[in-house]
Amino acid sequence: MNCIFCDIRDGKQSSYKVYEDMYTVAFLDNKPIEDGHVLLIPKEHKQYIEELSEPEVKALMNILVKILLPIKRAMKTKDCNIIINNGPNAGQIIPHVHVHIIPRPKKPSRSLFNSTSRVKNRNEEYFRDIAQKIKKEIKTTP
Repeated sequence: MNCIFCDIRDGKQSSYKVYEDMYTVAFLDNKPIEDGHVLLIPKEHKQYIEELSEPEVKALMNILVKILLPIKRAMKTKDCNIIINNGPNAGQIIPHVHVHIIPRPKKPSRSLFNSTSRVKNRNEEYFRDIAQKIKKEIKTTP
């Protein structure tokens, strides 16, 4: 099986991780819709959320709630999209459960379903800076 998210989980693919625990990994989307666009994945490879065990679903949702406010604080917004595309007909491109957390500092100008609207050509410094801001906020959240 070739899965870029599993490769990120295993450290075989570079990424900008902002959180990791026993069940989940959160990292910056490499083609963000907005600054601070984070993907939260379960470590277990499953395509559909209903394939996850109850402890995996609980862990995923608990971590979503845990990192949500720090992400919004880091990006200086109160609003965000939380999206799960559950299967290819629902817009899922990578066949691994993932939650999009997209901070929205203003009314959306970019759509999740339009790949041409994604931010492109960001350098390492851009990703490092945003990842560092988010990690700092997560560490200071009880």
